Amino acid sequence: MTGTAALSRRSFLVASVAGGAVLTLDASVVLSMTTPAESSNVLNAFVRINADNTVTIGAKNPEIGQGVKVMLPMLIAEEMDLAWEQVRIEQTDADEKLYGVQTAGGSTATPRNWIPMRQVGAAARGMLVMAAAKKWGVDPATLSTAKGAVIQTSSGKTATYASLAKDAAAQTPPDLAKVTLKDPAAFKIIGTSKPGVDVPKIVKGEPLYGIDTRVPGMVHGAVMKCPAHGGTVASFDDAAVKAIPGVLGVVAVNSGFVPEGKTDTLVIVAVSWWKASKAREKLAVKWDTAAVAGFSTAKYEADAAKLFAAPAQTSAFKSGDPDGALAKAAKVITADYEYPFLAHASLEPQNCTGLFKDGKLELWAPSQSPANGRAETAKFCGLTPDDLTIHLTRIGGGFGRRLLNDYMVIAGQVAKAMPGKPVKVLFDRTDDFRHDFYRPAGWHRLTAGLGADGTLTAFKDHFATFGTDGKPVRAAQMNPAEYPAQVVPNVDLGVSYMATNLATGWLRAPSSNAMAFVFQSFLDEVAEAAGLDLPEFMRRTLGDPRELPGERAKFHTGRARGVIDAVCKTAGWKGREKGRGFGFYFCHLGYFAEVVDISMTDGVLKVDKVWVAGDIGAHVINPLNAMNQTHGCVIEGLGQAMIGQKIVQEAGAITAENFGDFALMRIDAAPREIAVEFVKTDFPPTGLGEPALPPVIPALANAIYTLTGKRHRRLPLEVV
Repeated sequence: MTGTAALSRRSFLVASVAGGAVLTLDASVVLSMTTPAESSNVLNAFVRINADNTVTIGAKNPEIGQGVKVMLPMLIAEEMDLAWEQVRIEQTDADEKLYGVQTAGGSTATPRNWIPMRQVGAAARGMLVMAAAKKWGVDPATLSTAKGAVIQTSSGKTATYASLAKDAAAQTPPDLAKVTLKDPAAFKIIGTSKPGVDVPKIVKGEPLYGIDTRVPGMVHGAVMKCPAHGGTVASFDDAAVKAIPGVLGVVAVNSGFVPEGKTDTLVIVAVSWWKASKAREKLAVKWDTAAVAGFSTAKYEADAAKLFAAPAQTSAFKSGDPDGALAKAAKVITADYEYPFLAHASLEPQNCTGLFKDGKLELWAPSQSPANGRAETAKFCGLTPDDLTIHLTRIGGGFGRRLLNDYMVIAGQVAKAMPGKPVKVLFDRTDDFRHDFYRPAGWHRLTAGLGADGTLTAFKDHFATFGTDGKPVRAAQMNPAEYPAQVVPNVDLGVSYMATNLATGWLRAPSSNAMAFVFQSFLDEVAEAAGLDLPEFMRRTLGDPRELPGERAKFHTGRARGVIDAVCKTAGWKGREKGRGFGFYFCHLGYFAEVVDISMTDGVLKVDKVWVAGDIGAHVINPLNAMNQTHGCVIEGLGQAMIGQKIVQEAGAITAENFGDFALMRIDAAPREIAVEFVKTDFPPTGLGEPALPPVIPALANAIYTLTGKRHRRLPLEVV
């Protein structure tokens, strides 16, 4: 993963001169709100200067609670030399030709946009300075900027950005690669805490989310999907449904999960969602589930046991002679670990509103990946991607679920079947639980060898997971650089695959949320066998500070050591103590080490405090939001581990109906305190939506071991 992504000069400034003075741009939400009188104040695809000298900045990425709607405009505002009070923020439409990559996933927003968005702001500032220089007949180098104004100190002249906007828009756009960016020592916005721009509306319950979409003349669609994943519609009788007053019809569609030409989803369209939902009771459907009804949680357990009875089918990574090293080891440690399928359980169920008119499709979509949704929806609707307009709504929880766009695919097909009528398609809670794209389950058989001096000399893992044709299903991959593979001379990370009918997908900190539990919990066992605590064992295996190769990013042992030392210092770590556990993990370019303190009263486990140390580079752009994201990661990770989250499958179908079957973390179970420290290092800033989550799970498991003396090697942790 690179630290920046290219933003072309054309995508930054798509210009055409109107009347010789006005810079206009390709269509966007930001510009669609611009009146003719204001149009000359639009400097680029992201910036509009208003008459009162406030500046509207477009936030291009989907907002899912991760704070990107504020963070990206902060970068632009910093380089424009604005006072934050001048900034107004608007969500843009989805248009990657204009804005570049627009996605919310993988904690990529910060590393991808750190330089390009600052270049956008610096270029806008440069155009304003040039306009002032021409107006005053002076050298641009003699001018400075502050708080939305251009200043010539020698003469005392000052001009607001609003007064210069029309002339600035007429300037030749600068080469983004050549604009001068601020020295970080001069930052006034980056590194300061800014609250979420939508918070006042959220607390007042004002409409922001996809589920809140209201379009004149809108009708509503309730979905009926094959209970067994991968099953299709054999036949259906909708006569009784169509006889219900207010029901407009039943549309059969392909959600994108079954082969083209098949349908797996029926959408009942009515004048209200409640009427559409109740009408499902009268829809007679025959499903074809012959090929998928045999899958179940019990079958997966049995299949994993069979896979472990044989050699691994393939190797994700192998070096040295692990079997030979194990034969010579002074101590050999073995253990089996496993974790279940998980749902995303977002509070806002899946939804999308579509309007098909005059051969064009307009969508209001809470999508984390609108570009993929555009391509997929266009394909299933028989349209071209350019035939679609996508309005991004705020997302009420996604955690990776909304990277998969079945709700857009379904809504697009239904809207096309009912031209001229806006249709909002909405899953109910049971639809959402039973038709998710689940975090894959996994089973691990681990073996480690120690030398006489306690050195880790060999490491093996046989990982049983899901795949076809020798390749893992989505989100079931093992990283060949999974720690400690990079630092052990003799390693074999073997993998075997079994079949599943379930749709799988990325869950916050994909694969890392499971692998951290497995590897860090097992390494705690290995450390104990070596007579060490896990932090000291990690220090010894990390060795000297250096960069090691990785699948997606290099791993820096010095940065890992830095957060380990930091959290141990702040937590007052003294080695193995009753009720304390440690965990470390590197993912999504972030290094995090965490200590969990627990207690137990009357058999009830309580998490008293979590200590966190993280390295996300040289700058924490918005400290308030960084703290919120870290707290959220910790709480979500603990929820996955300790409150019974597990998806169960029977006869090809998921059994969960609501949150009673898949609990979320409650306030009384959350940590009493979460202490966070960021370790600043001389590296570009990275994202924070995910990397703080994985290490808290093994830290909790390891704490439970010190408190109870019992190892828990299966998630969710069943503490009694």
